[in-house]
Amino acid sequence: MLATYGLLAAVVATALWSGLLLTLTTILHPLYVRRDAAGFARDMHRFLPIARRSPTNYVLVVAMAVAPVVALVGLWPPPVGVPFVLTALGLVVIVAGPLLTSRFGAEPNYDVILGWDPEAPPPDWREVRARYLRLNWIRGAATWTALVLFIVAALWPPAS
Repeated sequence: MLATYGLLAAVVATALWSGLLLTLTTILHPLYVRRDAAGFARDMHRFLPIARRSPTNYVLVVAMAVAPVVALVGLWPPPVGVPFVLTALGLVVIVAGPLLTSRFGAEPNYDVILGWDPEAPPPDWREVRARYLRLNWIRGAATWTALVLFIVAALWPPAS
């Protein structure tokens, strides 16, 4: 029962986070790529402070990290099966993708962008923008991979 609830919560939280990243990468990225330096900087100065403080971000990221742990506890009694392995892999991907990439890549890059004068971005703004876009795609790909792992684990037939 614990495994079922943990996997269900992992799928829901990861699916919701996946939707946020899908929106960011497929809708907002094309807008940001078309902007000049000042336009991109102004957009980021409006978007990043709100996105960084969003309760939705915090709740979903915590849920994506905690729910698979709950599922793993429920799946633990031997023999360890495919759902346990898939859930563990999904957790590793979540930690490596959205969590560590955000903490050590995206967040420092946000600080750089928010340190700009929006009306006079630095000469390397394209490199910083490219890093912003690339990190979002990395987090998206990791999240989508974890989602598939959690779904397959949840749908895996029970051992007989």
